[in-house]
Amino acid sequence: MQSRTLSRELALLMLGQISDRGDAAVSRGELALDQLLNRALASLSQHVREALDRSAEDLQTAQQHLLDSELQEQGASQLPRVRQHLQEGLASAEQALNRLSAGLELPRLLLLADQEEVRRGALERAASVLRQREEIDRRLDAVMEGWRLTRLPRIDRDILRLAAVDLADFDTPAPVACNEAVDLANRYSDERGRRMINGVLRRYTDAVMSS
Repeated sequence: MQSRTLSRELALLMLGQISDRGDAAVSRGELALDQLLNRALASLSQHVREALDRSAEDLQTAQQHLLDSELQEQGASQLPRVRQHLQEGLASAEQALNRLSAGLELPRLLLLADQEEVRRGALERAASVLRQREEIDRRLDAVMEGWRLTRLPRIDRDILRLAAVDLADFDTPAPVACNEAVDLANRYSDERGRRMINGVLRRYTDAVMSS
């Protein structure tokens, strides 16, 4: 159970470092797993910094609006703008904390990546997604209900793709695949992403089971 969970998380981090057209160096085996993980760590750290910067900007703007409202006779008119910026700041802070939490887990993943079962599972999952990505995306698009998979953030798309290959290629029970996808979303995505992933996978598994 733990090795499968770790393999899925490692595969998610690997996929995030590969373009939508694939990576020839990965295909030829020239890029080692630890190199991909180091790239993932650098990318993840950059996302944390950017999210924290956005959060700080929103909170500073909210503070300025609040000060402005105290100086104006009709200060209440500023409250909607204050509320909006506070909400944006808190959302950015939540995303940053989620990404930071994920980043702190990477040393553990790096230590365990050399375990053959974990390593093999991560490579197989990533390869399965890359090999079938067009077909997986087509099947996911079919249950998006007026939305397109390409409109989702990359991390959310890869979480959904990994869940799809877990169901199709790794004999993972549907409730387990869905729960572990949501767990990944809790660590790497935001509230909107978690809701979207949960809804799409619920419809996807229903479609798979009825086919």
